[in-house]
Amino acid sequence: MNHPKYNGNIHPDEWINDLQAYYNIKQNFININNVNVNIISLVDSTIKLPTGIDNIEKLRNALKEDISFTVFKNTNKRKLQSLKYDPERKGGDTSYFISTFRKLCYNAEINDIEEQKRYLYKSLPNNHFDYISNEFYEKMKNVNSINELIKRFEEIVLEESNLIRNGSIVALKHVATGKYLSSIKNLCYTTGSRNQLVFVGSSEPIPNSLWKIVFGDELATYANNSIKLQHVKSESLLGIYFNYRRDYYKSPLNNYTEVGCRGNESYFTINWKFNHNKLKNHQGYLKSNDIINLSVKKYDINGNNIQDEFLRSHDIQFTIGNDTFQEVVCHNERLGGNDEWCIELIHEVKIF
Repeated sequence: MNHPKYNGNIHPDEWINDLQAYYNIKQNFININNVNVNIISLVDSTIKLPTGIDNIEKLRNALKEDISFTVFKNTNKRKLQSLKYDPERKGGDTSYFISTFRKLCYNAEINDIEEQKRYLYKSLPNNHFDYISNEFYEKMKNVNSINELIKRFEEIVLEESNLIRNGSIVALKHVATGKYLSSIKNLCYTTGSRNQLVFVGSSEPIPNSLWKIVFGDELATYANNSIKLQHVKSESLLGIYFNYRRDYYKSPLNNYTEVGCRGNESYFTINWKFNHNKLKNHQGYLKSNDIINLSVKKYDINGNNIQDEFLRSHDIQFTIGNDTFQEVVCHNERLGGNDEWCIELIHEVKIF
């Protein structure tokens, strides 16, 4: 196979490196530092070379001085300006994106790290812009090499992939017991509201322990948040239920507030607030593996908020038929380990 001609659509350095490798391998390590007529003939005739080229460096410089190289560099700069990053969840390929970005920087001879940062920043998606911009500039401080730039970018991409979004499917693991918040379609309490029951069950996330998280924006923030949790299999919502007198139903075995699943209807409080379990007044975004407390508001008969209650599970169990379930309730006592939930983003969902 003959070595391809140089026609201005490849960086001269890359073409010459390939040329040297080709001749070294194919022609028994012939030294081509001294350029001959055969080498000159591999340059397209549309590119006019000056006379007197008798070594590789002169050839390299002549190719870079031709107008075709200026066009080539500017073309690659324009490609950089229009380059956009899409994460894998939107059909993108981070590895391919990075190789393209590096190649375009090389072709355009953009070697200044600050300029590379600017091009990389412009490639980021505009949605959840505040998060991306804040993280980008924080992580890019003191970066002084392309390898470090790509490493920090990959860290941002990894964190971004773990953000909880509107419509994300999640599982909530009770930290103290390692069991997951669950419900079973059409299996209801035999006391209280007789809503679909809620419990902590499996030590692995299974279809009955998957929830769709719903809120107003694309990303959930710790500041002024309100979310709904919809059980995936039954499509019912997690909440607390009350009667027409605003009396909230009690859990099966004690005086705590019953937690159940039901449709989005009257007499049912379904808006939950989450707080970071360790960082008070945390202002960041909710992401996978955060440990949180979940609370819901109770209202009196006039619709006034009377207190907030927190989601809890404990060792108390109740039975329905021949089956035993670990109870989940809401309470307004002091928070402890039984009130901690680890939210886990489920990337692949299989509902049986």
